[in-house]
Amino acid sequence: MRLKDKVVIVTGGSSGIGRAIATLFAREGARVAIGDVSEAVLEGGVPTREIIAEQGGTARFHHCDVSVWHDVDALVTRTVAEFGRLDVMVNNAAIRGEGRKLHETTEADWDRVMAVNAKGAFFGCKRAVQQFLTQEVIDEARGRIVNISSQHGMVASPGKLAYGTGKAAVAYMTRQIAVDYAKDYIICNAVAPGRILTGRPAGPGTDAMEYSIMRTPMPRLGRPMDVAQAALFLASAEASFVTGHNLMVDGGWMAF
Repeated sequence: MRLKDKVVIVTGGSSGIGRAIATLFAREGARVAIGDVSEAVLEGGVPTREIIAEQGGTARFHHCDVSVWHDVDALVTRTVAEFGRLDVMVNNAAIRGEGRKLHETTEADWDRVMAVNAKGAFFGCKRAVQQFLTQEVIDEARGRIVNISSQHGMVASPGKLAYGTGKAAVAYMTRQIAVDYAKDYIICNAVAPGRILTGRPAGPGTDAMEYSIMRTPMPRLGRPMDVAQAALFLASAEASFVTGHNLMVDGGWMAF
């Protein structure tokens, strides 16, 4: 129960990595607010909120498009109104876009990916910090931010210019926020997943899978719970002296 009675928001918590984070945090005692554009699970199955309730946890769902400030503001405001404070903000919501090289990337696709992956993280961090600054210090923090970045924010993402650039922005924001607000007892870290198998239907072709297997030294690819467990550490009091860190959960991808 490392998050007993903590209040947590997870954006993009309906599916994939966000779903794993929300369910794990709830099992660790957190009251979880899920912000997503839909409760539908992209991999199929029962909505995350219902899974948490069945396991005896507390969860709420709020419709939230993270690229819209009003939605993010409302998500935090409603969560604090119900539970009294916000302890952890997990900025997980992201999209991949069309996955094109520079000369093929359209302005519309660039804007769409950056609106969710970069601006969405900016909105989530900003609104969380605004709330954190009004709160007292508990467990050596007014609040903690856990951003979900990617190894593709640090090395090239072949054919995915917009996606990689957006994730690089998340990694930079994590460092800057950590430094700017350390003296305010606000902690900000990120988890950088490698290739994670979410159970979603595979897209056309196998090149991306073969590339991921080739780049990952460990004999398997990642699972959503691998990322969730790393996020749990950064969200807990165990990581009270860790800030500005981009924790790689990649099976050795970045060491290769």
